[in-house]
Amino acid sequence: MKAVILTGGEGTRLRAISGGLPKPMMPLLGTPLLERTVALLRENGFDQLCLTLHYQPRLIRDRLGDGSAFGVHIEYRQERTPLGTAGAVRNCQDFIGDENFLVMSGDSACDFDLRQLMESHRRGVTIALASQKEPLAYGLVITDRQGRVTGFLEKPAWERVVTDQVSTGIYALSPDVLSYIPPAEPYDFAKDLFPKLLEQGVPMRGLVMDGYWCDIGTPQAYYQCNLDALNGLYHLPGGSDTPRRILPCRDRARLMRAMGEALAEFGADFSDGLTLSDGHGQAHLAPLADRSALALEGDRAAVRRLEALAKRLESQME
Repeated sequence: MKAVILTGGEGTRLRAISGGLPKPMMPLLGTPLLERTVALLRENGFDQLCLTLHYQPRLIRDRLGDGSAFGVHIEYRQERTPLGTAGAVRNCQDFIGDENFLVMSGDSACDFDLRQLMESHRRGVTIALASQKEPLAYGLVITDRQGRVTGFLEKPAWERVVTDQVSTGIYALSPDVLSYIPPAEPYDFAKDLFPKLLEQGVPMRGLVMDGYWCDIGTPQAYYQCNLDALNGLYHLPGGSDTPRRILPCRDRARLMRAMGEALAEFGADFSDGLTLSDGHGQAHLAPLADRSALALEGDRAAVRRLEALAKRLESQME
């Protein structure tokens, strides 16, 4: 599968701590975020990548090369003048060809199941969404019960907030969408392309993703992302095949009881926390001793399944 990574931003809000590094090259626990992103894409089946370049392109080219050291093939498209997010992707049209593809911002850290996003995509645009308690700094995406996009709100004030769903800057796109982007001129996904597609009736869906996501665009967000990785909230791509995730909760004992009741019929083992083995692999779940949270570890698909179940059960514990 093919993916385009947007890596041309200057990262002006991070200048106080970046030393002039491009945002995608900022280290997360010692490894540049961009390498984490490439590892995530490789783990999800994307082996052909195109990176859009503008600010300090040599730093990125010298680090990643042709991608062979990372198990992928990488091409580059450099912009003499900034083309905006959509314009930069339009500039990669010769790479994209006639197949569905993924677009991902180079300054966001996540551990989403991107293969699931591509498999759910049919036509037009599918936007990866995340739920945020404080959504004011993001672009909000309004959807109906079937996930169809009905509107957008770009960084609204609280009195205009009508959803907690924000765009993560990760999109599954059909190649015909590129025809709506004018060539060789600045054009943005959120400000220009998506409202145009909505107006013209192009199919657009939103999919709320399980897992971690963070835009590292500010020093506060960047430091928090590193802390989240240290605390197991963010599973670093390219690491162990048995990830450990920490799931904060209000009442760990009650949530463990609910999980046990839900999984008893599936042969869960309760001799040491909760261990489940099924077609998704094996995962272990246990409460932490020092705070109200659960630790999940095991095979990635099984961990994600238990995490989704735990979140759903806790939402029902009112």
